[in-house]
Amino acid sequence: MPEMDDIPTGQQAAGEENKSATEEPRIGVYTCYCGGNISKVVQCEKVAKALGKLPNVVVSRTNMSLCSDAGQSMIEQDIRENGVNRVVIGACAPSLHEQTFRGTCIRAGLNPYLYQHMGLREQDSWVHHDDPEGATDKAIRMMSAGVGKARLLRPLRNIHLGAEKHALVIGGGVAGLRAALEIARQGLQVTLVEKSPALGGRMAQLDSLFPTDEAAMPLLQDLIKRVAAHPKITLMTYAEVVGVSGYVGNFHITVRQHSRGVDPLEAEAVMAACKQEVPDEFNYGLTQRKVIYQPYPGCYPSAPAVDWKNYDGSPISVNGKQVVFEDRIQTFELSVGAIVMATGFDPYQPRTGEYGFEEIPEVITLPQLIRHMALHPGEKQLTWNGHAVRDVVLIQCVGSRQRDGVSEPQPDGRVNDYCSRVCCTANLHMANELRKNFPELNIFNLYQDIRTYGHGHEDYYRHAMSNQVRFLQYHGDELPEVVAAPSGDTHPILVRVKDYLTNGDELEVPTDLVVLVVGMMPRQIDDLVQMLKVSRGNDRFLLEVHPKLRPVETAVNGVVLAGTAQGPMNIQEAVTAASAAAAKVSALLGRGYVELPPYVAAVDPEKCTGSGECVQVCEYDGAIAMQTLVENGQEIRRAVVTPANCTGCGACVSACPNRAIDIQGWTLSQYEAMVDAIAMDDLVMMEVQ
Repeated sequence: MPEMDDIPTGQQAAGEENKSATEEPRIGVYTCYCGGNISKVVQCEKVAKALGKLPNVVVSRTNMSLCSDAGQSMIEQDIRENGVNRVVIGACAPSLHEQTFRGTCIRAGLNPYLYQHMGLREQDSWVHHDDPEGATDKAIRMMSAGVGKARLLRPLRNIHLGAEKHALVIGGGVAGLRAALEIARQGLQVTLVEKSPALGGRMAQLDSLFPTDEAAMPLLQDLIKRVAAHPKITLMTYAEVVGVSGYVGNFHITVRQHSRGVDPLEAEAVMAACKQEVPDEFNYGLTQRKVIYQPYPGCYPSAPAVDWKNYDGSPISVNGKQVVFEDRIQTFELSVGAIVMATGFDPYQPRTGEYGFEEIPEVITLPQLIRHMALHPGEKQLTWNGHAVRDVVLIQCVGSRQRDGVSEPQPDGRVNDYCSRVCCTANLHMANELRKNFPELNIFNLYQDIRTYGHGHEDYYRHAMSNQVRFLQYHGDELPEVVAAPSGDTHPILVRVKDYLTNGDELEVPTDLVVLVVGMMPRQIDDLVQMLKVSRGNDRFLLEVHPKLRPVETAVNGVVLAGTAQGPMNIQEAVTAASAAAAKVSALLGRGYVELPPYVAAVDPEKCTGSGECVQVCEYDGAIAMQTLVENGQEIRRAVVTPANCTGCGACVSACPNRAIDIQGWTLSQYEAMVDAIAMDDLVMMEVQ
């Protein structure tokens, strides 16, 4: 059971906290100019003067920049010398400097939760810049609400949890591999779980990388080699997470692992004897593979595996005997302190008929072309479907930047209106590769916009122009049309497009091959999302708490994101995100314990009647439960909160018929005090001013 432990160094002793809880509130109010962001609209001195007349306010000051060393020193001095035991600050958003001012309170010997922050910049000056008088009145009301709550603040302590020095990484692509290696380098145990029989992910399907043009496979294999050799990393391929419980620092994980099904000593004979074949997903269906297979040449682990999904159970004759393979599934239980989601992405799969896909054999996707060229190195003439390719058209934004009413929605009813970001450079990289390998090829590029945002990526665009790639621009509401050419035509396909580089001229481009530059789609991991209770963004990728302040953390403590599970990224960005995730996990678990804010539900046992309504509305496993207790010789039922599992959402508070539950730091009484202050009579407000 987690404990509500003392906050580390610099905080008050328990006796001092009790004193703060019972003594008369002496409130210090501080209105920040925010370098002019607030003071250019709000009359800060007027606000300070008004607040100084409220009951319990002993200090009311302004400052150009409260977050500066000088501003913080002023607050510390008032706490030490003027007996301030509650602090109310009106400044920028609390997400920026709430921790800063909590640290200020700690240094001055005050419990950090005896401080209330009011966002005067985002909620007032920035939205009322054309009404200084109204903004000033609103600032007074907001700060008065803060004072109202401050009177009722009580000292709180952080939730202090022991933490397993063990991390789980879900996904064995480049982001998962990098995250696992960097976490292990910090001395933590790592278990990496990969669903497929081999490591490598999507990077294994690439031939070369931009912007360095380095071969992808040697770089990937070097990373895999280092991960596999690290003594603190346990690799589990052909495995998946099927159960998650617990909380940050102490997650309980159930992993189910398929057997590879093949004796390594008989591997070659078994693969040779196997006759059943299926489309090879590694080559995007361009080739066939056997159901007993290695995912790709040089993969790790190198031992072949049975494709249990497609194996029909037929016996295979091996060395004169009939063998039927059986999947001996094993289940493992793990205890980990944190989880890294590195589950990757899937390329957009065009629907049948979209730009002629799957209806015209010469319409393919960019990933298919990449694999085709990797399978035919050194080819002097690009060929497809048995014919030489003289003209090729690349169409961008297929599956990205879609528009309602123009593109067919996904199964959830929404179109992919986001930009996949990396497609433009990937497309230009391919155009230049085609020109280098096939100099006589005519290359047309149809685009909405060119977004080569990465360092050095613009060079690909300039290079493509100098390579005589012909660019045609279409609008998202007037998509190109791809049709089969009439029988006997010089080319099998006609592409019709309204080109806005030539003032909307309607052009018809005969071509031998159409390449659909597809975007990225979030991987279907609904079971994991439900188990971990992480959120998806509007683009369906996994959502971070804040893109700038907490860019790899989810709303679930201890669950972090790495790579394209979070959104479209190139290899460089995915590796960088993985490093950030590793740093977050290492900082979280390195001490052997974690601290969580105390804003969780708390039950008043004297008011609780054991109705159980709070348990019924709680969406978080183990956060609140009914327990039978013995009091005065009688059994009674009471709600009991497990702080580590509680998110402080407040659903239980609204359901309780007796007001027996509150969120610590945001109690109903505190809310009511804030509302009363905001709704104060104008006459009373005028008297205060």
